[in-house]
Amino acid sequence: MSSSAASPSVPSPARRVLDWRLRFGILSLVWGFSFLFMKVGTESFAPFQVTLGRLAFGTAVVAAAMAVKRERLPRGAWTWVHLTVAGFLLNALPFSLFAFSELTIPSSLAGICNATSPLWGMALSLVALSEDRPTRRRVAGLGIGFLGVLTVLGVWQGFHGLDVTGTALALLASFSYPVGWIYVRRTLAGSSHSHLSLTGAQLCLATLQLAVVTPLFTSVPTSFPVLPLLAVAALGVLGTGLAFLIQYDLVAEVGPTTAQMVTYFTPVIATAAGVALLGESLSWSTPVGAAVVLAGAALTQSRPRADRGRSEPAPGTDRGPSEPAPVAPSVTPETARRARQGSRV
Repeated sequence: MSSSAASPSVPSPARRVLDWRLRFGILSLVWGFSFLFMKVGTESFAPFQVTLGRLAFGTAVVAAAMAVKRERLPRGAWTWVHLTVAGFLLNALPFSLFAFSELTIPSSLAGICNATSPLWGMALSLVALSEDRPTRRRVAGLGIGFLGVLTVLGVWQGFHGLDVTGTALALLASFSYPVGWIYVRRTLAGSSHSHLSLTGAQLCLATLQLAVVTPLFTSVPTSFPVLPLLAVAALGVLGTGLAFLIQYDLVAEVGPTTAQMVTYFTPVIATAAGVALLGESLSWSTPVGAAVVLAGAALTQSRPRADRGRSEPAPGTDRGPSEPAPVAPSVTPETARRARQGSRV
């Protein structure tokens, strides 16, 4: 999700059929239900097949948007190299890990694990990005978030009844997002290509990666049940393609900080959907721990009052997924301008 040097114009009011709050709610629902879609899809298809279908449908939606806006794919060998890495870290890897994790853990737990992404992002940025200075508030947020993770896992019970492998895969997926964002921030922040163009190329490359890997580890399905097939299609069309377009529009209208708040609604919706529609069990430690995780994540993303008047950070630099996170590299016009001037974000 990277904007161009010729920065994308903010959509005119005439083009906005729905109020931004309604679009915010739709995005929260779509990303929250994505974990349910993955669960249903993996009941009949292999995780790699679910991810490949998701990326293919999502890429088709973004490609259609590019065709309507007459956007071209980016040029430059190094740009494609960086987008290949970004597609792996932000799409192919985390999407696959979440799909594999839901073979053994509830979709609600996967959604909660996804909410740890801001915690990983803050911890990594303090190490990898020299401009991110550790503060008492951020360190406290990391500590609180870590306690929330331990609560979700029920550490006092010795992880009794918890599938450690599946949970570890989900946590690793959430860890992959900030790694990808840091890579994007270091390599594509000053790109002159449009936001939509970079996204389309990244999703296309991630789809190609799964198209190569999937046949090596899976066989062609013997049947295509309607419900799982619809779940995979919804996961790609809604949870990847349409979700990106909605998020981009929200960032352009209300700014990245407000748009990123969807991260904190996603696990709530994922948990509610899993319990209500899939009959997943829920112990007291799961919602309590999730609330603590979200509180810690929110604290790591907060800024001192003196900094609030400054320009908002680019989505993905101080963000938490969603996605199941974010779909593509995201750099605002302000970020691109600063990058070209050599200033720090």
